[in-house]
Amino acid sequence: MKFVYPWMLVLVALVPVAAALWIFLRARAERRLEKIVAPALMSRLLPRNSGRIARLQMPLMIAGLLLVAFAAARPQWGHSQVKIQARSRNVVVALDVSRSMLVADVRPNRLERAKADVADLIDSLEGDRCALVAFRRTGVLLCPLTTDHAFLRSALEGAAPESAPRGETDLGAAIRASLDALDPATDDHNAIILISDGGDLRGGALDAAALAKKRNIPIFTVGIGDPRREGIVPGENGTGAQQYKGQSVTAKLEDKTLAAIAQAAGGRYVPLATAGTAETTLGAIYRRFLRQVAAKEQAEEEELRATERFGLFLAPGLLLVLLAACLSRGRFAGRAQKIN
Repeated sequence: MKFVYPWMLVLVALVPVAAALWIFLRARAERRLEKIVAPALMSRLLPRNSGRIARLQMPLMIAGLLLVAFAAARPQWGHSQVKIQARSRNVVVALDVSRSMLVADVRPNRLERAKADVADLIDSLEGDRCALVAFRRTGVLLCPLTTDHAFLRSALEGAAPESAPRGETDLGAAIRASLDALDPATDDHNAIILISDGGDLRGGALDAAALAKKRNIPIFTVGIGDPRREGIVPGENGTGAQQYKGQSVTAKLEDKTLAAIAQAAGGRYVPLATAGTAETTLGAIYRRFLRQVAAKEQAEEEELRATERFGLFLAPGLLLVLLAACLSRGRFAGRAQKIN
């Protein structure tokens, strides 16, 4: 036998002490009453059966309080099989904030479109926890795993090219930063959503995807942009074109890179359409694909749990206390006893 609240057993020890003190005070009060009230009047104040009632009431009250106090400690013994379900899913959104995401081949540009879709994803999370990683040369955790959607939205709104160190876009670093944000103890319920235009200038993405596969964490890659034509990358001040060796820098959606990452990690590649529709929002994609995977991983599991036994003591304890209260020579009984 064990107790959830063992400190409540102190009450069990205090009940007899309180009862002894009550008996002492009651006996002293009756002795004082006998000194100032005539014996003939005392017989009328106290009913004939008052002594027998008192002798019965006290044991009932003590026994009831002892049982209630014992039940308050929540005794447990034995074990029972309990079916439990893992209700939450941990999702890390890795958002590309490189300057190529400022290309306006989707409106208003790739980054703002991605942020709008992540906001739609947040509405679909329900009880799932989500983290946000922004990446360029390296990944930066903007928001750890949380169910606080207001805080997550605030972090999302502030995501910009300045949120991560500037340099060559490294999808592998983004994946590793996302893996670091996930607890390995819950890998069966973890997933990564990588949103990018697919530009990988370091070439370590597949190795990082293989590491995610080893941890059984699927990566769902989401491509944003137009794969058929190049778009001009804006300059540092947001206007004109970024220049490299005297030529304008352009970028298009590298969907083959993103598809290879998803395949290597056991996930899925989903391109976002250049025009937003209800079927191509990130929230819709999340509901369609990740929810299906989550349903497979939310299989019922059996767990041995200690069986609560406090009900065996609480019900009879309350019954005895109520019975003792019914035997009380209180206000109503006193009104029925008239003195002539």
